[in-house]
Amino acid sequence: MMADETRFRTIILGAGAAGMMCAAHAGPDTLVVDHAKAAGEKIRISGGGRCNFTNMGCDPEAFLSANPHFAKSALSRYTQWDFLDLVQRHGIAWHEKGLGQLFCDGSAREIVAMLRAEMDRADATLWLRTEVGEVTRDGAGFAVALTREGRTRTLRARHLVIATGGLSIPKMGASGLGYRLARQFGLDIVPTRPGLVPLTFSGAPLERLRALSGVALPARIRAEGPAFDEALLFTHRGLSGPAILQASSYWAEGREVSIDLDPEGRLLPALRAARSESGRKAPATLLAQHVPARLAAALLEEVSLPDRIADCSDADLDRLMRRVRHWTIAPAGTEGYRTAEVTLGGVATDALSSKTMEAQACPGLYVIGEAVDVTGWLGGYNFQWAWSSGWAAGQAIAAG
Repeated sequence: MMADETRFRTIILGAGAAGMMCAAHAGPDTLVVDHAKAAGEKIRISGGGRCNFTNMGCDPEAFLSANPHFAKSALSRYTQWDFLDLVQRHGIAWHEKGLGQLFCDGSAREIVAMLRAEMDRADATLWLRTEVGEVTRDGAGFAVALTREGRTRTLRARHLVIATGGLSIPKMGASGLGYRLARQFGLDIVPTRPGLVPLTFSGAPLERLRALSGVALPARIRAEGPAFDEALLFTHRGLSGPAILQASSYWAEGREVSIDLDPEGRLLPALRAARSESGRKAPATLLAQHVPARLAAALLEEVSLPDRIADCSDADLDRLMRRVRHWTIAPAGTEGYRTAEVTLGGVATDALSSKTMEAQACPGLYVIGEAVDVTGWLGGYNFQWAWSSGWAAGQAIAAG
């Protein structure tokens, strides 16, 4: 640590994925502060404790933003392969789980330890259990009031990095600090909302879904954006599972989601074949060979069919398939920031340089990670944005 503790070259607010990555590259005299008792807490709990740290297919089309081109610069200059190389240099064993998702074989704590080691190598200082108070700017840079161990002091820095994350998972300390500071320095905020979040229902639809709580199966889900072929899970509040979380980022209040319970299209040919090969079998028996039995029974309550498959006409099967493959339902809402994995919206990208993440109207101020209006799909994309944007800012600061 510097002899004069009141002045650093760079202060980074937030010791999450983006903040630690930035600190590892920002050069000497860098201080990272966070209110939490440990760095990288969201990393620690991610991926079931194994951290889905990036994705093999991490391209810009997998990111939502008011400016879909903004993320391209950082993502192309610090790629998933660059981060994977870092992971391997630290001897962390990993595996691909599917859909390009990379996880630690062991624990997510290994990723946190790796980032801490990179910070130590860069001689960055970390202050935990530290509260941020007033932040001001003058010609020489920024003044940040910090309270730590019962003592409040004002530190000065040439560079200030907002790496405070979004509003998701407030029980872990998520707050609107980053947005407040961005507004204070003249940056616009794209309205925020929960992303990658379960959908909730009310009234009669909820009662039907609640009866299926715990049922899971592969499905194709679409809201206003692309369709996602992943698992669907029925819950006591509505619908969840990876496919729903993905679609939730594109869903808008009052709109419907479209659900295909037979995305590979195997059911109709199988039922038609069964009419001649297994004519005495009940449609419920045959349907339960393709979807969970409880779901099969619920579907047939809504679509009344003859007792034997042999007696089902093409029109009968078409009615069933409309329910199976073209089910539309309007959610009442989402579970909110309490369970959302990310926050959609954030600091407007037109206020930032896509190359350096620096605020164009406020030199020396940088915004990275989830605080920016860039949100990735489920599956390691948001961590890659944290690595890429943190690296981009760190490189710019070190060179400045």
